[in-house]
Amino acid sequence: MAGRGRVPGVVASCVLLLAALVGCGGGPAHDTAADAVQQVLDRRAAAVLAGDAAAYRATEAAGDGQRTAQDAGFGNLRAVPLASWTYRLTGFDRSGDRATAEADLSYRIKGYDSAPLVAARTLHLTRSGGHWYVASDLPAKKAPEQLWEQGAVRAVRGEHSLVLGVGQSDETLRGYARLADRAAPAVSQAWGTDWAGHVVVLVPKSLEGMAELLGAPASGYRGIAAVTTGEAGASARAPADRIIVNPEAYGVLGDLGRQVVLTHETTHVATRAHTTPATPLWLSEGYADWIGYLGTGRTAAQAAPELESAVVEGHLPADLPADADFGFSGDAAELARAYEGGWLACRLIADHWGEVRLNDFYRAVGDHGRRPGAVEGALKDVLHTTPEKFTQDWREYLRAQLG
Repeated sequence: MAGRGRVPGVVASCVLLLAALVGCGGGPAHDTAADAVQQVLDRRAAAVLAGDAAAYRATEAAGDGQRTAQDAGFGNLRAVPLASWTYRLTGFDRSGDRATAEADLSYRIKGYDSAPLVAARTLHLTRSGGHWYVASDLPAKKAPEQLWEQGAVRAVRGEHSLVLGVGQSDETLRGYARLADRAAPAVSQAWGTDWAGHVVVLVPKSLEGMAELLGAPASGYRGIAAVTTGEAGASARAPADRIIVNPEAYGVLGDLGRQVVLTHETTHVATRAHTTPATPLWLSEGYADWIGYLGTGRTAAQAAPELESAVVEGHLPADLPADADFGFSGDAAELARAYEGGWLACRLIADHWGEVRLNDFYRAVGDHGRRPGAVEGALKDVLHTTPEKFTQDWREYLRAQLG
């Protein structure tokens, strides 16, 4: 699941930019309150990094239950190995002794994130005795929660993984780490080593917790075992992806299914830099499944039961799956057939042209940057075929493998 980009705001005739208030007919009038609030947030960030509860509490407004909630949030972070934590004001609105600040919270997990992850926050502040204090620090509107806002975080380190969980036992989290530690080397062996070689796995308490981490309705992920968030097509300096698990759907899988899921999601992490808007979902999801099933011994019929049923009943797909077929909120059988069709397309390439060509094809499509012409060009340059011929070959492959 690709990360969301930031859309620039509309520039009006009067612009409010952090602390600079520019009048329509004059120069900037500096609002020192915004400077003071930024300083409070700087102290708050330093306290988080230092694990200094007293310094953190000194930035908070006294009074109602907000302080208790914020103290709990600070404590929930204790197990998270942070390398950096900063706030940057992006908007400020003051009315007397009260203010609302919009800010970007940037943080890095030590040893895993090559660049900060950014979370949009809304902070409410009050002024007392000439000083500003934070009354609440919450996700901005439509922004996802962070894991530590759901409870105390437990952390388990693996050889190639860091698993962070809420409401999960250490033994459960160690199970995820063992699977991720097998997945990362398997992905490197198939794809190559031009990626970090490790993953961060988030395990919330429930499906609802997963949905909050994604900032999306839970109904769309009820049957989804895990998703990967990240910045598609980003450079190696982009923030590390997060594999977010749905413990309810994941919990009903057998050992093989759990391994396939973690390997699939790890593949998304590894291929992120070469997965761009040019990459159709049949390729990105099919390739992740192809690596996920490597070495499992699963036959096409065993791994693609929904597509097998359709082929046996005479409903051979006319075309490769469209992006719309991968919608989580649609028909479950249709979604399964889309994944299975993408997997078999990648399996066809590996079987007919070889695994090296499959990797080259994936990179060539993504590196094109734009969807128009990406697949067509890679089919021509890498596989020396055409879209029409490839689709025909794929349909024949389905009939041979599943009919």
